[in-house]
Amino acid sequence: MKFAIVSKGDQRSNKIKATMKQYLTDFDLVYDKENPDLVISVGGDGTFLEAFHRYVHRLSTTAFIGVHTGHLGFYADWVPEEVEKLIIEIAKTPFQIVEYPLLEVTIRAKSGGKEDCFFALNEATIKTADGSVVFDVEIKGEHFETFRGDGLCVSTPSGSTAYNKALGGAILHPSLDAIQLTEMASINNRVFRTIGSPLILPKHHTCLLKPMVERSFLIAIDHFTTNYTNVKSIQCRVADERIRFARFRQFPFWNRVRDSFVSEGE
Repeated sequence: MKFAIVSKGDQRSNKIKATMKQYLTDFDLVYDKENPDLVISVGGDGTFLEAFHRYVHRLSTTAFIGVHTGHLGFYADWVPEEVEKLIIEIAKTPFQIVEYPLLEVTIRAKSGGKEDCFFALNEATIKTADGSVVFDVEIKGEHFETFRGDGLCVSTPSGSTAYNKALGGAILHPSLDAIQLTEMASINNRVFRTIGSPLILPKHHTCLLKPMVERSFLIAIDHFTTNYTNVKSIQCRVADERIRFARFRQFPFWNRVRDSFVSEGE
């Protein structure tokens, strides 16, 4: 089996990376940064997002697993004290594949031409540096509302515990093929109205955002932000592609939620 390791870059993470690389190659696994069957993330959720986007072109053939060297992460099952055990599991045990849904974002320009298409593991956010954003929001091809406010967040179920939660969105279990649309400081008065609640859209419901006012937009796909001008529309839907996690043991999603947000420290 071929593997690659993405490290956070700090001393502790780099040491774990070096240890894992040495021992796994001793077990006759092949280190291959270009075409790995397994990608090991060593760091936090930010490192895992970096690993995901580095190998996003290999979603159908590459599985991911995480070792967290900072705070407990949603995408990292293993702690540094368990690295030796993990090395043996990888070398000796066939892993189970668990798949989570992704968000597909397609950005179309007014001038036509090539569309920009991205996959997000956590979320996409649309903001502007020029006041409020004004979007015509279409769901499944029909007008739903005109949104005015600071911006919109569209999250995956696994990303629902991140920015989406901070905006008051619901936490969705990753077994659900859905995306969630959450408002950022919407304008609601006698003239302007929005739904004011997060919307959970199933896989067959596409959300289309059409700018009503000429703006440049800051569009973030996970933690990668790009400035766009002359935007015709931003299409968001559940992707056909999915991320594949390598699991050697059970770690239920609700346990992750509990441990991250409600468990008291010892």
